[in-house]
Amino acid sequence: MKLHPIDIRILTELQQDADQTNLSLAEKVGLSAPACLKRVHKLKAEGIIERVVAVVSAQALGRRLNMVVEVEMTSDDLMLANQFIAAINQSPEVKQCYKVTGSVDFVLIVNVSDIFEYEAFCQRVIYAQQGMKKFTTLISLRCTKFDLSQGGLSSLS
Repeated sequence: MKLHPIDIRILTELQQDADQTNLSLAEKVGLSAPACLKRVHKLKAEGIIERVVAVVSAQALGRRLNMVVEVEMTSDDLMLANQFIAAINQSPEVKQCYKVTGSVDFVLIVNVSDIFEYEAFCQRVIYAQQGMKKFTTLISLRCTKFDLSQGGLSSLS
């Protein structure tokens, strides 16, 4: 996909601060406010900007534990995998779920307030899955990088 250099500058700015005014954004990228707004609307309409969200502090809400959970299924059964995905998608504790290759089938990022909440999640969701063979939990001691931006935008021009 080819993007105009102005669109790349807009995307780069919005990834740093999507809450800035259109006027501020326009000044930073060197466009008039109407032209900038038109480009932002086009980027949204084309699905390049999927959505604009607020990143809420898990720490501030007391959800201090992040678990990386590796799940191995009993087999490569599509129906069981889809049932697992459906259960995970209904679990508010799961913030990310990846279907992966290798020795495990899924990697989850689970955010909870304490180990008791995590145990309840495991009982309610993980152990309840028919095709789950085993899982391993890695407890994050601290987050050293958290970046939601998409890098490498300049290569798209």
